[in-house]
Amino acid sequence: MTEITDKDAATARKQFILYWGDMGSQWGVNRSVAQIHALLYLSSVPMNAEQISDELGIARSNVSNSLKELVGWRLIQRVPVAGDRREHFVAETDVWEMALLITKGRKEREIDPAIRAINLCVTQARTEPQQDPVVLERMQNMHEFLTTADRWSEQMLSVPKSKLSMLMKMGDKVLSLLKIGGKPPE
Repeated sequence: MTEITDKDAATARKQFILYWGDMGSQWGVNRSVAQIHALLYLSSVPMNAEQISDELGIARSNVSNSLKELVGWRLIQRVPVAGDRREHFVAETDVWEMALLITKGRKEREIDPAIRAINLCVTQARTEPQQDPVVLERMQNMHEFLTTADRWSEQMLSVPKSKLSMLMKMGDKVLSLLKIGGKPPE
C-alpha cells in the first residue's frame, strides 16, 4: 500500500492519488490498481513500470499485474518512447471516455453475467412444478429490472459524449419536465 508521509501530504497530486486509491477500493477495485491509474492520469509524460513502482512505493510485480488489469480495461495503453526499450504507459485523460470505458467494462464483467445467470434461474424455476409462485415472480422481476437497466445503459452509451454531458448538466430541469421533483426551471 502506498504510504504518504507528512512531508508529502501537502501536495495535491499525492492526495489525489491516495484518495483515488481509497475510492477504487470502495468500488471493488484493488487500491494499487486505482493508485496507478491516478498516477498515470495525472502524468504529463509516459511512465514505465519501474518509475511507477518507485513513485508509489509498490512492489514491481504488483505494478506489472495492475498495469495488465488497466490495459484490459482500456484505461491505459502502452506507448513507445524513443531510445527506451521498456514499455511505457499513458492513461486515457478524457473523463467522459474513462467513464464510458468503466461503464462498458463493468457491464461486460458484472451485468451481462448476472442477466444470463438470473435468466437461467427463471427458466429452470418455470419448469419446476413445486416452485413457489412468489419465488418465480421475484426472479422474473429481478430479470426484468436488469434487462431494462441494461437496455437503458446501452442507449446512454450510444449518446454522443457532448449530448450526454448536456443531459447530465440539465439535472433538475429534466426532473421538472418529467414532473417528478426537483426545482422548477429558472
